[in-house]
Amino acid sequence: MKIRPVILCGGAGTRLWPNAKKHQAKQFIDFGNWTLLGKTLERVKASIFDAPIISTNAKYLRQVKQHLKKHKIKKFKIVLEPAKRNTAPAILSTALIKDIPNEQPLMFLAADHLIEKVGLFNKAIKKNQKKLTHNNIFIFGIKPTMPSSEFGYFLTKNNKVSRFVEKPKETKAKQIISKKGYWNSGMFYMRKDSIINNFKKYQPNIYRNCNKAVTKAKYKSNVYYLNKQAFTKATAKSFDYAILEKTKDINAIKLDIPWSDLGSWKEICKMYGRNKRHYYKKKNVFHRPWGSYVNLFNGKEFLIKELYVKPKGILSLQKHHHRAEHWVVTHGKPKITLNKKYFTMKPDETIFIPLGSVHRIENPYKKPVKIIEAQVGSILKETDIVRFQDVYGRVK
Repeated sequence: MKIRPVILCGGAGTRLWPNAKKHQAKQFIDFGNWTLLGKTLERVKASIFDAPIISTNAKYLRQVKQHLKKHKIKKFKIVLEPAKRNTAPAILSTALIKDIPNEQPLMFLAADHLIEKVGLFNKAIKKNQKKLTHNNIFIFGIKPTMPSSEFGYFLTKNNKVSRFVEKPKETKAKQIISKKGYWNSGMFYMRKDSIINNFKKYQPNIYRNCNKAVTKAKYKSNVYYLNKQAFTKATAKSFDYAILEKTKDINAIKLDIPWSDLGSWKEICKMYGRNKRHYYKKKNVFHRPWGSYVNLFNGKEFLIKELYVKPKGILSLQKHHHRAEHWVVTHGKPKITLNKKYFTMKPDETIFIPLGSVHRIENPYKKPVKIIEAQVGSILKETDIVRFQDVYGRVK
C-alpha cells in the first residue's frame, strides 16, 4: 500500500509580519519563482506516495488550486476547514474521509517546510512503513545545527520519545543538544486506525465533533466542505498537546538533513545566504563609499540584500520611515549602533532594527564585513533613508 501524504496548509504566517494588517501566508510567499507549498507538492510526487490530501481553509482554496495546477497534480483531495481549530482537528478530519482505508499509512507534512536531501527523507519514510501499528505514531527529528529557541525539541531512549521540550531558551537548548536532543519538525507518520484510536482514547470531544463534521461534509469537485456546526464544537488544540503529550507509543525517526520552517527573517536570510549564487546578478550590485551591496531578491513587501562593508568602511547614521530590517552577520565583526546602544557582532549573530530606529554599521577592522539584510515594509527604496551623520559628506 502506498503512503498517503497529507499537507497541512492552514497556517497564517503572522510571525513574519507582526505589524501588517494584510499579510502573506508563509507557504504562498514567492521566494524567487518558488514557494514552500510548491516545494512540498513536488516532494510528494515520489513513487512511494499516493495522491495528496490538502487540509486548508476557504481563504486559501484558490491559491491551493493554483499551486496544484501549476505543479501538474491532477489527482488530489482538499479538506476545507470552516474555522481555525489548530492541528489536532485538522489531522483527524483528513484521516476520517471515507476513501482512506483503515490501515492506510498517512504522512502529515507542513506546507511551509523547506527540506533538502529529499531522497534521504523519503527513504526514512519507506523504511519505517512496516513498523506502523494501530496505536503507534512516528515523529521526525532533525539533528540541530545550533541551539535555537525557535524550535521545539525531543529526547529519546532506544528511539522512543521520552520527553518533549517546547521552544527552550538558548542555554537550555544547549543542554538538550548535549543530551542528543533533536528538533521536533512537526511532521507525523501513522496509520488511519492509530489516529482514530488515539483520538477516541485521549480526545473524545474532538473525535466526536470531527467525525460529525466529516459525515455531514458536502463534497464537490474533489473538495470536502466540513460541516461548520460540528467542526466549530471541536476543541481547538495542537496535535502535540492533544495526543503526543498523552500517548507513550511515540517513535522517533532521526534525520541529519538541511531543514527549516523559514519561520523567521533570520532563517530566511540564512536560506538566501546559502543559495546566493542562484540569486546573484551583476546588474544588481551597487557601489557605495563604504563598500557595496547586491539586491538578491525583491519580494512582495520584502527585499533581501547582501551588504559588503570594506575595512574601515562606515555607513551613515540613519533611520527609515517605511521599513524595519533584520540582519544576519555572515563574515567579519561589525560594530553596530542601535539608538543609544553600541556593540560588536560576530558571524551567525542576528539583530532586528525596528522601523524608525537610528542605526549604523561600522567596520573598524582589516577583514571585510558581510551581512545578509531583509528589509520588510511598504516602501523599500534607497530614498527612504534619513541621514544624521556621514563621514562621506552625504548629510544635506
